[in-house]
Amino acid sequence: MVSLKSPREIGLIRKACAVVAQILEELAAMAKPGISTAELDRFAEARARELKAVPAFKGYHGFPASVCISLNEEVVHGIPSAKRLLKDGDIVGLDFGVILDGWYGDSARTVAVGNISPAARKLLEVTQEGLARGIQQCWEGNRVFDIGHAIQNYVEGFGFSVVREFVGHGIGRALHEEPQIPNYGPKGKGIPLKVGMVLAIEPMINAGSHEVKVLSDGWTAVTLDQSLSAHFEHTVAITPKGPEILTLI
Repeated sequence: MVSLKSPREIGLIRKACAVVAQILEELAAMAKPGISTAELDRFAEARARELKAVPAFKGYHGFPASVCISLNEEVVHGIPSAKRLLKDGDIVGLDFGVILDGWYGDSARTVAVGNISPAARKLLEVTQEGLARGIQQCWEGNRVFDIGHAIQNYVEGFGFSVVREFVGHGIGRALHEEPQIPNYGPKGKGIPLKVGMVLAIEPMINAGSHEVKVLSDGWTAVTLDQSLSAHFEHTVAITPKGPEILTLI
């Protein structure tokens, strides 16, 4: 069942999202050659607690860390490790969420580590713009698949592909609420969008094939063809004036 939030409730989600946005901005600035993914994770957890929030992912279905950190061909759900050091030319996906006063915020971005290739840069730019185009569909009267259609139509125009196995979601009192929000699909289909919906929209876009597999750790999803993958996400409220991005810095 889809939960519609009141303006007051959206205000509480906005506060959680502000914490997420601030910490992601700080993580992105730290993502330099030589830092370990475990160090990034430790920082995010400590900062969240400093800001009176609780990391949302740690322990969620058994996930062992506070940030999903995914490198290069890793699509999502990479597990931080002291042995994994960022190096020049990497792209790194940082996916982070918190709980603040019982409400969730969730956001992700993929950032360049040092000097990245033009092809990697293009993937990041197109994925980020795909997210923006999906968000532009978040008006009452549109339908859920309008979001994914806008994303898919844009990114496939550059020869990239949309991951099917993982989707966006509603968010609020729980990290994952109804509805699911695929990043692909036919325009005009799916449930109607309504004022009060709060959605985590998160395209995962591959440079090669859309196919993925999950590694033996049970979490890390990678591209089957080892091509690069990018992931961007915002928490968005549907208001009478259209979409409001809650996780902007």
